[in-house]
Amino acid sequence: MSKVKKVIVVFTLLIAFLSIKNDTFAQADTVTSLPVDTAVAATHEPGAVVNHAEAHEEKEKGFDITSFIFHHISDSHFFTLFGHGEHGVHLHLPIILWTNTGLVTFSSAAFNYNDDGTHVVEKGGQRFVMAHNKIYYANATANEHGAFVSHEVKDGAEVVTNARPLDFSITKNVFSMLLSVVLLVLIFGTIASSYRKRNGKSPKGLQSFLEPIILFVRDDIARPNLGHKYGAFMPYLLSVFFFIWLNNVLGLVPFFPGGANVTGNIALTIVLAVCTYLITTFKGNKHYWKHIFWMPGVPVPMKIFLAPLELIGTLTKPIALAIRLFANITAGHILVMSLLCLIFIFNSLWIAPASIFFAVFIGLIEFLVAFIQAFIFTTLSALFIGMAVEEHH
Repeated sequence: MSKVKKVIVVFTLLIAFLSIKNDTFAQADTVTSLPVDTAVAATHEPGAVVNHAEAHEEKEKGFDITSFIFHHISDSHFFTLFGHGEHGVHLHLPIILWTNTGLVTFSSAAFNYNDDGTHVVEKGGQRFVMAHNKIYYANATANEHGAFVSHEVKDGAEVVTNARPLDFSITKNVFSMLLSVVLLVLIFGTIASSYRKRNGKSPKGLQSFLEPIILFVRDDIARPNLGHKYGAFMPYLLSVFFFIWLNNVLGLVPFFPGGANVTGNIALTIVLAVCTYLITTFKGNKHYWKHIFWMPGVPVPMKIFLAPLELIGTLTKPIALAIRLFANITAGHILVMSLLCLIFIFNSLWIAPASIFFAVFIGLIEFLVAFIQAFIFTTLSALFIGMAVEEHH
């Protein structure tokens, strides 16, 4: 079990620092995906300002379900325990920026929950502003809407054109992943210690709860797909399974440390899929690569035709892993939030009982989905690795 513990530490720390901040080096990011009037957004004439204000006023008349849902499933620089804005109770997370003048750190409370680019924070001789949860260098003066950021229209959407510092902040997703690292190390460390102390005796406590799950991963996932070579890949498969399962469950908790949509972040699922792809690639034997580049038993012209297709197939496997996990987890969160939003869409308390009932019902199903998605990702990873290491018959 000590080997599993070491793999969990390395594996989860790698994910924590490589996946969630995938937009660190971006210099501009989309503010909203809602279409805007190009003619209005591209000009600063008084008439255009009036049209923009009228459009904004029209939007405020109704409940914007899209913004509400994506606000709750997106990453953030603070946890909201309850309440809203300045009247709520929040857990502030550290802002860590590498700027033109060096490292700058401060608390996310400095932005005062303002996310529309109208609040400037001066730290380390630099001026920063937050717009849609992205931190930018602030303009010297505000525009006609009071925002210290500039916009332009690309593909029918407004994007911020301000330069960005390198952002290494501890966001909700990063914090939740680091928390899951600590929990996994403590859990498996306790189990390993229990195995050493009891030395073959019947399991007790936490060991008795998790041992059937560990044996399930070994007997129903690893052995059927990897054969007698399963032992070498058990640490990775256990790490993937418990990491995904734990973060799925934490994401369903409606209060701290929940509220972070970790496995619903495409960057995380891509890194997980890349880990499986790298193991498959570097552990694949000569028979595996021969079937890809020079398929045995078929005519030479067909071999030439199949080689690029098989090579593309090795890339589509991790893509399928990444999208499957991301899409299923995100869809579940969106469905629950959509059901709750029915109360505000119909603007009636009479719809509340049905809305809450179905939201709770779907939420309970999500606990089952949390396990199923961890199982599917681990099973497919074992299958792909097994195909690569299988001996020639």
